[in-house]
Amino acid sequence: MALKCDVQYRKGESGFRLTKVGVTGVHKPIRISRAGAVNGLNSMLNCCIDIFVDLPAEQRGSHLSRNVEVLQTAAEESLTHPYGSLEGMAADIVKRLLDRHEYAHKAEVQVTADYFRPSETPSGRKTMEMYTLHAGAAAVRGQPVRETIGAEVIGMTACPCAQESIAEMLGAKDSPYPGMSHNQRNVCTILMSMDEGTEIEADDLIDIAQKAFSTPTFELLKREDEGQVVINAHTNTRFVEDVVRSALTLVVRNYTDLPDNVEVKVVSDSQESIHKHNAYAERTATMGELREEHRAVE
Repeated sequence: MALKCDVQYRKGESGFRLTKVGVTGVHKPIRISRAGAVNGLNSMLNCCIDIFVDLPAEQRGSHLSRNVEVLQTAAEESLTHPYGSLEGMAADIVKRLLDRHEYAHKAEVQVTADYFRPSETPSGRKTMEMYTLHAGAAAVRGQPVRETIGAEVIGMTACPCAQESIAEMLGAKDSPYPGMSHNQRNVCTILMSMDEGTEIEADDLIDIAQKAFSTPTFELLKREDEGQVVINAHTNTRFVEDVVRSALTLVVRNYTDLPDNVEVKVVSDSQESIHKHNAYAERTATMGELREEHRAVE
C-alpha cells in the first residue's frame, strides 16, 4: 500500500534554516576506471560516503531515503559503467541530489576509501601499501560544481632539533654518520579542490606526501630494510612544519598548469614519541597564492 503522508514537507516549528542534513557513514563499492592510476583500470573501491543537502526554514525535514537511493543507483551503475574518478562520482551524486531534493539550494558529498598500490622497500622488496583517498564535491544550485581529491599518507619524521642537541652533548658534531634523534609517525594529508573537470591524479599526491617525509614507511620490513629506513630518516630530519612546506613546494613545482583558483590544503600531524602530545601544522591557500609566495623565495 502506498502511503500518502509526507511529514517532511510540513512546516517546521522554529523557522531556522539548516545548512546540512543528510546521512553519514554509508558504505558502497564503487568501480573506478582510470588509465593514469598506478593500479590501472577498473579498481573496485570500498567507499565510506557522507551525503548532505541544506534545508529551508519553512520545511520540517529532509527526505533522507532519497540520499541513500542516489548512492545505491550510483554504486550499481558504476559496476557496468565505471566512474573516471572518485571526485567525478561525487560530482555526479551532488547533481542527482539537487534533482531529487527540489527544495535544496546546496548539496555536498564527502568520500573516503582505502586504496592499495604496489611499492618497493629500499632494498627493492615488493610490497603492497595502503593509503586513504579523500574525495568530494559541492554544488550550489545554478553554479558550477567544485570537486575535491586528496590522499592521506603515513610516513616517518626524525627531529632535527633533538639530533643536533644530542650531537652537541656527545661531542659528535663532526661524525660522518647520521646522529640519534626521536622519531614520529607522521600523517600527511593533501587535498586539492577545483572546478569540475580539472584532472589531478591521487597517485601523484601520494608521491608528493612521501617525498615530504623524512622517509616513507612500509608494512613489511626485513632487517636490512628496517635499518635503511632508520638511516634514511636520520639523514633527512624534518619538523612537522617542514613536511607541510616541502609538500607545498612540490605541489607548486608539479602543477604548473593548474588554474590559480585551485585550493590546496596540506596537513601534517606528527604522533610524537617522547611527548604525550602530538605536533600539528597546516596550510590552506589557492595555487595563485602559493605561486606568488614561492616566487618570492626562489
